[in-house]
Amino acid sequence: MSLINVNNLSFSYEGSYDNVFENVSFNIDTNWRLGFCGRNGRGKTTFLKLLMGEYEYRGKITSSVDFEYFPYEVKDKSLNTIEVIDGDCELWQLQCELSLLNVNEDVLYRPFNTLSSGEQTKVLLASMFLKENNFLLIDEPTNHLDIESREILANYLNTKQGFILVSHDRAFLDICTDHTLSINKTDIEIIKGNFSTWYENKILKDNFEISENIRLKKDIKRLKETAAEKARWSQKAESRKIGFDPNKVEKSLDRRPKEAAKAKKAMARAKAIEKRNDRLIEEKESLLKNIEESENLKLYPLEFHSKRLIEAKNISVKYGDKTVFSSLSFEINRGERIAVKGRNGSGKSSLLKLILGEDIEYTGNLYKGAGIIISYIPQCTEEMKGLLSEYEEKNALDVPLFRAILRKLDFSRVQFEKRLEDYSMGQKKKVLIAHSLSQKAHIYIWDEPLNYIDVLSRIQLEELILKYCPTLIFVEHDKVFNNNIAMKTIEINNAQTVLK
Repeated sequence: MSLINVNNLSFSYEGSYDNVFENVSFNIDTNWRLGFCGRNGRGKTTFLKLLMGEYEYRGKITSSVDFEYFPYEVKDKSLNTIEVIDGDCELWQLQCELSLLNVNEDVLYRPFNTLSSGEQTKVLLASMFLKENNFLLIDEPTNHLDIESREILANYLNTKQGFILVSHDRAFLDICTDHTLSINKTDIEIIKGNFSTWYENKILKDNFEISENIRLKKDIKRLKETAAEKARWSQKAESRKIGFDPNKVEKSLDRRPKEAAKAKKAMARAKAIEKRNDRLIEEKESLLKNIEESENLKLYPLEFHSKRLIEAKNISVKYGDKTVFSSLSFEINRGERIAVKGRNGSGKSSLLKLILGEDIEYTGNLYKGAGIIISYIPQCTEEMKGLLSEYEEKNALDVPLFRAILRKLDFSRVQFEKRLEDYSMGQKKKVLIAHSLSQKAHIYIWDEPLNYIDVLSRIQLEELILKYCPTLIFVEHDKVFNNNIAMKTIEINNAQTVLK
């Protein structure tokens, strides 16, 4: 066992006025399977890059292990997979690791660029775990993996030790982590336990801090009222000191020295009380914790005039000579929430695009109600470029509403001035989500909306959907989200509709 020691770490990006980290200290055991969570933009990937020595920082990080970052760049993807694997290991060892990941060893002798994203992820991780004295920094390995592949990878990681895992998939984290590192709004904490343990503990802490906040705010209000009262009292005494009544000149002259002394003493006492109250107010306000407050989102679904919105009968889709899926039949009725499931490459996105009206060759019958308005979240973000204001103008968005939704998704105002290509992947996805949520539609079609999205935002979206009950058809590999949201499932692999 050895430790990774982080002492008084401070870091900010060049040109930024705010620190990503400020004087943070903690220790990590190199035997831990450490889940790493926090809101988008809080610095999870930045911290991994600091461990890799890619940025300059203040403070000290010490460790006796070597750090390896996933995903690492494969420079020539046309080479056979066995040639691009970084590291010295025996072939039989690699074959054993791949078998644990349900990957056929023949992928080693295929060009790397012909492997699916899931196969690429599994091969790279397997090779990295074979290196000695390595501590792996695994950054969001589940993006674009289907549910089955995620479960296989989670069970594989559960047999390992010595890694930090950044992921927003709650079920995935629960299977394969034994400690949790969380970047909160005001601090960084490490607890023993998986994500569910951390989240239950967070709820308890939040409830306690909410009650404490109520008490502290009452104390602050009382202190401010006392300070204001004392200030009024001292001002009144001061006015009496300099006051003049022409009808009582003699009395006024006789009492003036006494009043002056009394007023001076009262003023000094009032100033002392005010100073003490100010100090107490400052101390109590510093105790008010920044709880991860997730403001309630709103949605504006339109009610379609008939129960049935879409109906498909014996739909088949081909790309050239390849059949993507065949004989698929289903209905989408008003208020239904439907998950489209299937292995990667089974045609889930093709089905959504077909419903959208894109030019996809198919056979069978597809009915869409006349005048249906659709709101769509695409899977890809590569084309998001330029300023946010340009994006808003191009898509004719309701700017105040759109930006209010982004703020509720933990977007800071400074992000509004940045270019979209400088956003993190999670921030780009939040732009697409806010775009969809700002639209009034009969049906919402979402293609992997949660890739790169932090857990708290996922929970916000679940609460939103359950409250407003939109008609929704979606592809998503987050098992918890599927279980909480889907009323019905379309299984592409078997070309059938399965009622939940």
